Amino acid sequence: MRRIFLGLAILAAAAGCSRRPAVHASALDCMTRAMYFESHRSSRDGLIAVGSVVMNRVASDDFPDTVCGVVAQRGQFTPGIMTNPMPSRALPDVQAAAAAVLRGERHPSVGRAMFFHAATYRAGYNNMHYTVTAGGNAFYERRRPELVTQPSPLPATEGLTRG
Repeated sequence: MRRIFLGLAILAAAAGCSRRPAVHASALDCMTRAMYFESHRSSRDGLIAVGSVVMNRVASDDFPDTVCGVVAQRGQFTPGIMTNPMPSRALPDVQAAAAAVLRGERHPSVGRAMFFHAATYRAGYNNMHYTVTAGGNAFYERRRPELVTQPSPLPATEGLTRG
């Protein structure tokens, strides 16, 4: 029985079904995972915006300093982001967008935003300054309430990224 369990565990890990983060994941794989699970059915703008948030977090002292550290940080992104399979015909487009972000492309309206949520979600906080809505997500900065000038999500904007 132990041999069967060990065999199943090895097969699950090889298939990407392990519940532990990939130890040797590349920045491209981690960025692809963030984009895929947070915005994979959206526009290129939505993908690039998610990637821009990841890179803003990498640059911040408040988050891990690597792409994989940011993406795998507990409670920040979709559960299972580092372990769930990515079975989609859209994967090549997501990988291309991830590579573009790692080469330096950013969504021009994300700015310093380090957070986002589904565009349909309405949060009741007074410190959310929205910068753009793209790909079904609303992107925002956290600010002191008196510095918030855009307290609600903007209408969706698409077509701003190259590609």
